[in-house]
Amino acid sequence: MPSLIHFSLDPFSRRMRLALAEYGEAVELIEELPWEPSADLVALNPAGTLPVFLDTGGTGICGVEALGEYLEETRGGKVELLPGRAIERAEIRRLVGWFDTKFYAEVSEPLIMEKVVRRFLSPAQGGGAPDMIRVRSALTRLRDHLEYIGHLVDRRVWLAGGQMSMADLAAAAHMSCADYVSDIPWAEYPVAKSWYQRIKSRPSFRPLLADTIRGMTAPAAYANLDF
Repeated sequence: MPSLIHFSLDPFSRRMRLALAEYGEAVELIEELPWEPSADLVALNPAGTLPVFLDTGGTGICGVEALGEYLEETRGGKVELLPGRAIERAEIRRLVGWFDTKFYAEVSEPLIMEKVVRRFLSPAQGGGAPDMIRVRSALTRLRDHLEYIGHLVDRRVWLAGGQMSMADLAAAAHMSCADYVSDIPWAEYPVAKSWYQRIKSRPSFRPLLADTIRGMTAPAAYANLDF
C-alpha cells in the first residue's frame, strides 16, 4: 500500500490527503513533526518538508506541487482535479498558488506557528507564549481571503469554475487548519461558508475532521457539518 508522510495540521499534507481520497486511493499515514524532521524524512526529502508520498514499490515523491501533478497523472481518470482546457488548468494552478503562497504566508503559517508549534518547542528553540500581534494580523488577513473566496464562488460555483478542482482542495486544506485553531467569523461571509460546507461534507474530508493535536481542542464547530 502507498504511504503518505504527513503532519495532521500541515495544510500541504491535508491537500494531498484530500486529493488521494478523492482519487479513491487508500494510503497508510505516517505522522512526522515538521519542526523536528527525522533522519528518515531528510533522507527522502533533503528539504525536510512535508508531505512525502511513497508509492507502491517505494518510489518517493516530495514537493506538494510535484506530488499534486504526479497524482493527477497516475491516479486521475474518472476523477480529475486538474480538469479542462489549458486555460482552465492555468486558473486552477493560479489559485492553488494563491493559497499555498499568499494564504499560507498571511494566515496559515502565523496561526500554526504561534498557536500550535510554539507549544512543542523549547525556549531555546523559540517556544513559549504565542505572539498575539502575529495572530491578530493573520485573523485580519483571513477576512480578506474569505471575501475573495465568496467573490469567486458567487461567480463560478467552485473556486476555479463549474467543477471542483485542486484549487478547492488547496483552499479547504488551509482553511481547515485555520478553522482548527481559531473561531472563523463564518456568519459574516455566507457565500464562503456555503462553499466550505459543501466541501466539508464530502467523504474525503471526514478523516481530517477526526484529527486532533495533543493538548489542543478544536472549536466545537470544527467537526460540525452544519456550523
